[in-house]
Amino acid sequence: MALTVGTKAPDFKTTDQDGKEVSLSALKGKKVVLYFYPRDMTPGCTAEACSLRDNYKALQKAGYEVFGVSTDNEKSHKKFIEKEKLPFRLLADIDKTVHNKYGTWVEKSMYGRKYMGTARVTYIINEQGVVDEVIEKVDTKNHAGQILGGGMPAASKVAAKKMMKAPKKVVRKADKETATKNAKKKK
Repeated sequence: MALTVGTKAPDFKTTDQDGKEVSLSALKGKKVVLYFYPRDMTPGCTAEACSLRDNYKALQKAGYEVFGVSTDNEKSHKKFIEKEKLPFRLLADIDKTVHNKYGTWVEKSMYGRKYMGTARVTYIINEQGVVDEVIEKVDTKNHAGQILGGGMPAASKVAAKKMMKAPKKVVRKADKETATKNAKKKK
């Protein structure tokens, strides 16, 4: 079962993409974004990571340390970080210990088939190690906005949105060709 706001975040020990040990207890006194995601280099997980990457300075300015957690290994995490130029650490939870402590290893269903997998959930943990916010309905393309705007008064949410970078729009080659053809037709 997922953790709730106000509960003490369970301590954990695991390794990051470089094999360095990371524990929640070592992060006491810092605000932590602990986001769980299914797989490195998949479309939704890449969009989520890139939202955090593109707004990393704003997250740091707000005092957050960001950590992604998946069941991928260190080598996979390192490749993902290099490919997407991610400025934060990714934690390898191959044995699902951290997932089980945080209630994010759950039964899922796709096309009527049931299987076990990672629930896309983000925990915002305060300096005392207590869960301040749980984001269960993650907007992968605007996840940084959910973190920066969560639990704030309306005026602070507006300020947080101003700090964020807009998501980069991807323009396909086919879209450019269509626009060029339409422009020629109008002449």
